[in-house]
Amino acid sequence: MLPTKSIHAQIGTLIIATSCIQIGNGFFNTFISLRVVLENFEATAAGLVLSSFFVGFTIGALRCGNIIARVGHIRAYAAFAGMVVAATEIMPLLIGPLPWLVLRAVVGFGCAGLFVTAESWLNATVLPSERGRVFSIYMVGIFTALALGQLLIGQAEVATAAPFSKIAVLFAVALVMVSTTRAEAPRTAAAPILPYRQLLRAAPIAVAGCVLSGVITGAFYALIPAWMQGEGIAQTMIGVYMLVAVLGGLAFQVPVGRFSDRFDRLIVLAVLGIGFAGTAVALLHPRITRRKCCRPPPC
Repeated sequence: MLPTKSIHAQIGTLIIATSCIQIGNGFFNTFISLRVVLENFEATAAGLVLSSFFVGFTIGALRCGNIIARVGHIRAYAAFAGMVVAATEIMPLLIGPLPWLVLRAVVGFGCAGLFVTAESWLNATVLPSERGRVFSIYMVGIFTALALGQLLIGQAEVATAAPFSKIAVLFAVALVMVSTTRAEAPRTAAAPILPYRQLLRAAPIAVAGCVLSGVITGAFYALIPAWMQGEGIAQTMIGVYMLVAVLGGLAFQVPVGRFSDRFDRLIVLAVLGIGFAGTAVALLHPRITRRKCCRPPPC
């Protein structure tokens, strides 16, 4: 059994390293949305490039467990981080819809592997009595880092290759931190696999909610920055808007969790869905009204 100080140092290293990854990831997602507009990609090509990250992320979430079990946590972490760094640095050298579609999918696969590796490592290291507290700190670190990544947008030179290098540096820093840790990674063991059909039968509404949430979240983070840039909104303001969205997600974590424990979760989901839909309509309403007011009268 590892000493308590060693365990805490190991946990701290993983949380800080994963936060570095999330800073780079948050910045990357918004930056690439702005960059495809500058590169004048067609709408369909731009959408495919932006969505390919999530395709790769999904495949990674399904497959990276086998890689971790085969080579261990530290080697898997190094492999996934190296994959992301290499794909990121190649992107400014091969500018085009098809190369970027493939490379963004590779980045998504690597990011999924990094998160799964870190979270399974934490889950195997932390005592059950401390698991909730540690993962709450982990989630706060993840959301805070995602928010910090949005602040980098205001100062980024989107038309240059510099942002790609900055993103690669953040992933490389995380790789160095984890690869040089003195603590031993947990031993991997075969885990039972839950068939998706069984999961769908057990909790159909939860599965449908997760799918819809993923579609909405992916579309929001991928397309909103590009849309705002197309509307002539300042780059700094785009970063602030995305920052507020991330901080809103962080602020809702605790109250929604408490409500879901005290009330029927279906009712909580319904209220949240109605609230989000109403908010979306309210955001669009001023724009619709302005268009009607500014429309020239018929001849």
